[in-house]
Amino acid sequence: MPVRLRRRLRLPSRRATVSVVVTAVVAGGAFAGLLSVTGASRTPSAHAAPEAKGPGVRAAGVEAGTDAGPGRRTGPWTVTPEQPGKGGTSVLQIVAHPDDDLFFMNPDISQSLRSGNPLTSVYLTAGESDGVNARPRDVAATTPDKAGYAEARQNGIRAAYAEMATGDRTSPWDRVSIPTAGGAAAELDTLRALPRIGLVWVQLREAGSTSGDRPHSMNGLWHGRIGTLESQRSAGTPVAADFGYTKDQVVATITGLLDRFRPTFVRMQDPSPGTDPRTGRAKDHQDHLYGARFAQAALARYAELPGRPRVGVQNYLGYPTSALPHTLDPETAGAKLKTLKTYAWLDGVRDCGTIAGCGDLKVAARPAGRGWAQTVRYARGTSTSWVQRDGRGGLNAFSVLDGQLAAWRMPARGGWQGPALLPGGGMDSGVTSVALPDGRIAVYGTRTTQTGLTGTGTGGYRREVVTTAQTSSGGPFGPWRPLGTPERDDASGTSDISAPAVTVDGAGLATVLLRDSHHRLTAREQRADGGWGPWAVLGGTDVYGDPVAATDGEGRSYVFASTPRTVLVWARPEPGAPLRGPVRTGLPATTLALSAGPAPDGEGVRLWFRKPSSGDLRSADFSGAAPVSPFTELPGGVAGFGPVSGGDGILAVRSRTGFLATAPHGRTASGPVWTLERFLFSGAPDAGPDGVAAIGLDGRLHWTPAGPTSTAP
Repeated sequence: MPVRLRRRLRLPSRRATVSVVVTAVVAGGAFAGLLSVTGASRTPSAHAAPEAKGPGVRAAGVEAGTDAGPGRRTGPWTVTPEQPGKGGTSVLQIVAHPDDDLFFMNPDISQSLRSGNPLTSVYLTAGESDGVNARPRDVAATTPDKAGYAEARQNGIRAAYAEMATGDRTSPWDRVSIPTAGGAAAELDTLRALPRIGLVWVQLREAGSTSGDRPHSMNGLWHGRIGTLESQRSAGTPVAADFGYTKDQVVATITGLLDRFRPTFVRMQDPSPGTDPRTGRAKDHQDHLYGARFAQAALARYAELPGRPRVGVQNYLGYPTSALPHTLDPETAGAKLKTLKTYAWLDGVRDCGTIAGCGDLKVAARPAGRGWAQTVRYARGTSTSWVQRDGRGGLNAFSVLDGQLAAWRMPARGGWQGPALLPGGGMDSGVTSVALPDGRIAVYGTRTTQTGLTGTGTGGYRREVVTTAQTSSGGPFGPWRPLGTPERDDASGTSDISAPAVTVDGAGLATVLLRDSHHRLTAREQRADGGWGPWAVLGGTDVYGDPVAATDGEGRSYVFASTPRTVLVWARPEPGAPLRGPVRTGLPATTLALSAGPAPDGEGVRLWFRKPSSGDLRSADFSGAAPVSPFTELPGGVAGFGPVSGGDGILAVRSRTGFLATAPHGRTASGPVWTLERFLFSGAPDAGPDGVAAIGLDGRLHWTPAGPTSTAP
């Protein structure tokens, strides 16, 4: 039963008010104010922003951690060595329809295009819809032409990518037919000015309905309702003949494209978006869901091939993001909308050389979608608790590569080693780690298992929580231990569970917390004998995103989860007591991405979050069983989206450029200096007492140690 926690009102303490005061502002696409850019990773990019000339701007190449201010600062960055088979960063995007990438993955796409690294987008269906390329007012007068509409959408995508990459929407493409591992052919378009940029059109038939019964679709193929899914070639495609794919051939085709382009990082849609409890229908488009599951299956098969680069994965939320707070600041949202308008052919310029049309006029009626132009949201992979110190004084960092847990270790003396991959595949992005009282480290995540991927099987699908722990302090990790799932089955909720949050009491017993497909907080507690109790519902409504947990200096545990309007908290008032809640904190709406850790002075915990539609940073302190009021506003900053990782005197965030931005955590006479690092990264950074870590899109660990505590000027 929900318990109302007593709110303790107090005057703001120094801990509650001494926060980052960011004086950097963003104007005209460049950072003006207190900002420096470091060239640590030597990655070429149009986003480096060294041209900013505002007062206090540091020149490019200034090392991180050179400013003075209270709190810790960072030293020079190091990067773990490249792994065999790698040739630098390469990104592959897999989506169901033309425009899914522009709506749900940008601005990540534009940042990658300008990074100087290869990027290829794969479109599984032709996106032919009803064949009518018209605004609503013109539908009755337009003759349906599915091949023509598919071609118009291709033209719009080519124009959008050319404009993002070169500034010229008319920059030409070379179009050829390539054989696929599925036994047919696909179209490959290469941007002539920048051949590292490519588009692949698989041209399968689309469902033609968001959730309607359409057996001839990837949905029907996945569930064995049809044996073969036919193609829908676009007008003007160099692919010469129609074809059909079995389920296994679709998987083989995507696997072959992975092998052809050899990415180090894959962007894809959400394979478990949840269902509407009123209708039982999936919340996202059925093509998005099943296209992502086919991509998952292909990634698992690709991971078995020898000699290829290790691959990281990021999932993106689709239609469900409509009802959630916007994540992008106005300028970034404006740039995203401009690209969508180019795709939608809103300028009316006939520059594509075909009669089909130069863009998608259906989108022209609503180029921002249903709030999609103002938002990008990762479906999982937002944990900021993936670096831990073990009992031997060594540091350990964790990510997921090739569907396996990747572990790096830095001994008390020496540099980073790894990654070593723990046996066992199917791991989803977004693992979290905790330090146990005996000095060992435990890692928690979710794992996906799929069955029936050959023949006419039903395509079984399941996601569950798994954990592994070191066998001794500083030692190797034991086998994965499954903890199950609070979900009844995949059909009822599409296995929609969040990444886990974990609390550990003084005896080393863990409580694992998940958001389930009903958008409630659920938990499973470890017993004294090492076993686990059943999954239990802790309550809450409209819970979205990943919950986060933290323990204060007195051993009291806190769990936070976002709703579209506020943040809920569950608290353990003393070690060994049950978690009590949920309680509405009274905090304003967030972008849902939360992070939490011990408060700087050791009393209570500090919650970090972002203000919607701005990228501004905010923090709130909690002590005992009640929040300390009011929350602290951190205006200005470097915009961006995603979690704020607040370490011991250091903040680390994703900036508007996609680069990692770090700043001392404290107030100085002139305000702290944000430092941009020249690399794009996946997931969320981890800023802790030992330093700041991030996983680059090349799968390498980027690390800078914490420097000595500096003094105020």
